[in-house]
Amino acid sequence: MINFIREMKDNGSYKIFFISDSVVTIDFGNIIDEEINITVIGLFNYLLQHPLEAMIEAVPAYSSLSIYFDCSMLRKKIFPQKRVYEWIINELHKLMHYDFKGAEAEKHIIRIPVCYEDEFAIDLNFIAQQKNISSQEVIHLHISRQYRVYMLGFLPGFAYMGEVEEEIAMPRKPQPQQILAGSVGITGRQTGIYPLNSPGGWQIIGRTPLKIFDKGKVEPCLLKAGDYVEFYSITADEFENYQIRST
Repeated sequence: MINFIREMKDNGSYKIFFISDSVVTIDFGNIIDEEINITVIGLFNYLLQHPLEAMIEAVPAYSSLSIYFDCSMLRKKIFPQKRVYEWIINELHKLMHYDFKGAEAEKHIIRIPVCYEDEFAIDLNFIAQQKNISSQEVIHLHISRQYRVYMLGFLPGFAYMGEVEEEIAMPRKPQPQQILAGSVGITGRQTGIYPLNSPGGWQIIGRTPLKIFDKGKVEPCLLKAGDYVEFYSITADEFENYQIRST
């Protein structure tokens, strides 16, 4: 049996390798970079419209795209003298001759209300103390820029967004705590929103009344990879009004 993880092609700007006998990854480097992510999402969108033979699905991440294949179907369709993994790698190399930055969908900006008051922002004062700035400055820095949704993961609808200002970048907590749905957190230079009640280690600075994941909707996730998010501050009364209107 082939050791698929070791079967790799590398052209210098990207690597193609198998992580199982039916899943191949195109990797552009282990970094957070908006231009790379634009290429990843552009390639993802292209494959949604032009799927490869026997492709099941594609899953984008920060700087890579994993593609799932029905290899039993491929074995019936490709020439007997070709190995499936060689055919897949060759087809993907052909794709990489294109510039996928233009294939990304039109910029989609979503504005998300966040209450940064103490009852919702359990780690806000801690961040302010660690950074030697006021809590209001932490809030100002968090809402002062637009964030790209690089990928979804961890929980259904959990969007990994970046990048926060260096002045409020924080490490993960040493031990996970129980976090309520809608909580907005920071870890490293990433920010994200917990879509469900869950243990988590991000530093929590507020909470949104919006449902980030709603399994009753046709599109259950509010955010998707490639979106942009703008946060804005609301009061506790406004938070409660949002919740009343959504029931």
